[in-house]
Amino acid sequence: QVQLAESGGRLVQAGDSLRVSCSATGRDSDIGGVGWFRQAPEKERQFVAVIRWGGGFTYYADSVKGRFTIIRPNAENAVYLQMNSLKPEDTAVYYCAADPEGSWSDPSSYKYWGQGTQVTVSS
Repeated sequence: QVQLAESGGRLVQAGDSLRVSCSATGRDSDIGGVGWFRQAPEKERQFVAVIRWGGGFTYYADSVKGRFTIIRPNAENAVYLQMNSLKPEDTAVYYCAADPEGSWSDPSSYKYWGQGTQVTVSS
């Protein structure tokens, strides 16, 4: 069993930076990889970034490449999404997910999900 909890979302202005966190509990073998997804009102859940829990692999959506960084500091049971140069179109509820089977950018591949954290970027 894996439990995930996001935190750190808030209202920011365009151009600001923000870091959101995903704490994870569970066996490393059950976590596998942790992905960040986001969902804006009336839109489908969208892939943002993913990291292999054991390190060595990250992957980003084109829309955030160069602005967002996904990291898991050594020995921490957490994954962070550092978001720079935020834009109003980044406004969404951000979710982290774990234990992907299949495509790591497909939300349907993930078994465990957190409750989400709201990020709002004002223009």
